[in-house]
Amino acid sequence: MRTAFFDMDRTILSENSGKSWLRFQYKRGEIGKRYMARAVYWQMLYRMALLDMSSLAEKLVADAEGDLESEMLSKCEEWLNEDLADKISAPAVEQIRKHKEAGDVVVMITGASQFAAYPVAKLVGIEHVLCTRLEVVDGVFSGKLSRMCFGEHKVGLAEAFATEHGLDLSDSIFYTDSYNDLPMLERVGEGVAVNADARLLRRARKSGWRIENWAG
Repeated sequence: MRTAFFDMDRTILSENSGKSWLRFQYKRGEIGKRYMARAVYWQMLYRMALLDMSSLAEKLVADAEGDLESEMLSKCEEWLNEDLADKISAPAVEQIRKHKEAGDVVVMITGASQFAAYPVAKLVGIEHVLCTRLEVVDGVFSGKLSRMCFGEHKVGLAEAFATEHGLDLSDSIFYTDSYNDLPMLERVGEGVAVNADARLLRRARKSGWRIENWAG
């Protein structure tokens, strides 16, 4: 049985969910222009694979300490319906369908939190989700991460999933847009560069990985 891993941002989705979330918060008046400018800078560093994602994630999650999970779930449902549901990539859905018909185990593996990852996975019919998780204690955010899913962390989570389900990562495939996912691309049997950033595109050509454009 083969495993097909799919990144979420700019792979299953046609854009970055973080960017979409910021736009949603800005429209609600929850963040200002200065914060938006900082976020654009962070996204630029991310695209260049120069962002210390672990440190940034810890800082952002700390800001949520004391917030109610129920309020986040309500906001995310509104966000999904307003913006994110329209960003599902049709070629991604088709590729997921093909893998499922072939009897493959399909897994979403993403740096996004559970509040974005699980709703998107449900929309595209993916049962298994590996994602960053914000710690919630008695319905309240603790301000800490219970799990990070980025870079090398993805490899560890994928290996644990493979062991749990009796799968072989060397016989798996991974679809992603980002050079940040290089550790995972080098760990699986087949890497596919989808809507690739410049560094990933160069590496994919050098490594002989399949290159696909799902952005239309």
